[in-house]
Amino acid sequence: MSSTNQPLYEALKRNISKNPMSFHVPGHKYGKVYGKESMVHFQSILDIDATEVNGLDDLHAPEKAIREAQELACHFFNCDHTFFLVNGTTVGNLAMILAVCRPGNQIIVQRNCHKSVLNGLELAGASPVFLSPRYEDETGRYSRVCVEDVEQVLKQYPESKAVFLTYPDYFGRVYNLEEVARVVHKYNIPLLVDEAHGVHFQLEGPFPKPALAAGADVVTQSAHKMAPAMTMASYLHIQGERVDTNRIRHYLQMLQSSSPSYPLMASLDIARSYLSSWGTEDLNLLLPYINRVREIFSSYRHRWEVKLTRGHDPLKLTLDVKKGTGFEVANIMDESGVIPEMATSSQVLLVLGLAPSVNLEQLEFRLRTVDYQLKKVPDRATIREDQIPFPTIQQLELSYSDMQGRNVEKVKWVEAEGRVAAEALIPYPPGIPLVMKGERIGEKQIHNVQNLIKQGARFQNIDMKQGILVFKGE
Repeated sequence: MSSTNQPLYEALKRNISKNPMSFHVPGHKYGKVYGKESMVHFQSILDIDATEVNGLDDLHAPEKAIREAQELACHFFNCDHTFFLVNGTTVGNLAMILAVCRPGNQIIVQRNCHKSVLNGLELAGASPVFLSPRYEDETGRYSRVCVEDVEQVLKQYPESKAVFLTYPDYFGRVYNLEEVARVVHKYNIPLLVDEAHGVHFQLEGPFPKPALAAGADVVTQSAHKMAPAMTMASYLHIQGERVDTNRIRHYLQMLQSSSPSYPLMASLDIARSYLSSWGTEDLNLLLPYINRVREIFSSYRHRWEVKLTRGHDPLKLTLDVKKGTGFEVANIMDESGVIPEMATSSQVLLVLGLAPSVNLEQLEFRLRTVDYQLKKVPDRATIREDQIPFPTIQQLELSYSDMQGRNVEKVKWVEAEGRVAAEALIPYPPGIPLVMKGERIGEKQIHNVQNLIKQGARFQNIDMKQGILVFKGE
């Protein structure tokens, strides 16, 4: 079968071409029952929003079109098994952890992981050992996973069932994952990788080495982040025999919807086809575009510095803000029609696609507006968040089973230092907790959280200004 084939998408087109009379779900009946005002936007997608009728296969027991689509993805990503995910990379991360951990099992986890990883640990009742990346002046973040630290934590906790890392980070920073994999496999345990932002690493060109090629055993990828797939559409890949494929399949069936979205699955099929056909001609269009975008942003050196970092995804562009906050710059950009991915106190992240997608003359015009609006921002030094020196190796104060049996209370921030958090504090994006549930709260964490609240950071918590939930008696 050709790598450019799209078996699931083609099956959906064949289905609607038969002009079927729907006596089955979903209730919109291929778009015949729908609100008139919204049809202008939804009409083109509703005729492929189908269900498990004859010819369209079943995600949870694929035999035809879905199976073919997953096998094509498996071949492209050069692994042994690929699963389509319709609940985002989140569900893949949950399934990976549940597949390798029984209650009480130790697992080594990168501390600045996505919140879905922490949720997976809690669901599994695992005993996590957190490994903090090292701070890098080059990035201004904790972004370097050090091989020596991985070796140290494995020696200290040799009963660990797996190592779970993030590669790349949200800003596109990578590290020597190949050496890390070699160290992990010396202990005959699997390396699990959240590669949410690295689906395009499989392509030739200036991209970092993909996690599978570096030796990871199970990898999740958010196809919708960096490839042309719909939001929530992701992949999970397995290679080798260190992780039981049947356990992964079991938990994906348990955690994913029994009525998966066919448009989402078809977009995974289409995204894989797009990546398969991406080649030299596309690269020759992309590289000058990336360079020109960087040049345009670099022309505002009085406002920000465009970070140029080795070992970095070229589709991620980070602005190091010189005055004010990253949130202020991002808000003004947003109001001017230049929509960034996210901001921190001192940085703004912009994400490019795999092909030119922005009119560069329009970009220059809108950035002139941004520059003009920024002149109205009070002239003050950039507010930098404190760099919290987390321990290189850390465990929670309470096990997840202990947490379940304890009462909680809300305390004000002035009373929170030294207490054990009963909730994670999560700015979103990037969805990485500043405080983990079960962690003892430190003074610098409180200061950082309060600063971020004042600066307008978004948290996925309720009543953050009032304080934090903590465990009673701790």
